[in-house]
Amino acid sequence: MTIVETDGIVALCKYGNEQRRVSVMLLSDASAGAKVLVHIDTAVRLLDENEARLISEALEGLEATLNGQDCDRFFADLIGHEPQLPEHLR
Repeated sequence: MTIVETDGIVALCKYGNEQRRVSVMLLSDASAGAKVLVHIDTAVRLLDENEARLISEALEGLEATLNGQDCDRFFADLIGHEPQLPEHLR
């Protein structure tokens, strides 16, 4: 989510069409415009732009899957690849 405004304790955050007030008490620098990872109405950490984009794309892929839409573009890096077990599980 992106912080729209904050008083240092609670922030109005937005993601897509959703807005909610979340606690930012766990964060040391929660300013407007910052991207945050939110769990149960609490911002648990700040995200950089790339990490926020990756999470957003993953959530869009899950939503497309749940709605029965084509989701190949979200998982292009996995298509045509067999999963490999880590060495310690072989």
